[in-house]
Amino acid sequence: MRRAFLPVLLSAAALGLAACETAATAAGTADYDSLRRATADCAAQGGKLVLKDGGDAQYIQDYACKKD
Repeated sequence: MRRAFLPVLLSAAALGLAACETAATAAGTADYDSLRRATADCAAQGGKLVLKDGGDAQYIQDYACKKD
């Protein structure tokens, strides 16, 4: 009985952590992962990810991809 409960518990924990990450990204938080993805996407377009003038570094929407 105890062995059958462990996978259920681990699955619930994994889903809970995934929900936290999704909620943070949906709110527009500029966390490490979202900045890394945005930087890679911008570099693929030949640009550089920069903070907009007057932007708040905490929010991903305050960054822009600038091409030289």
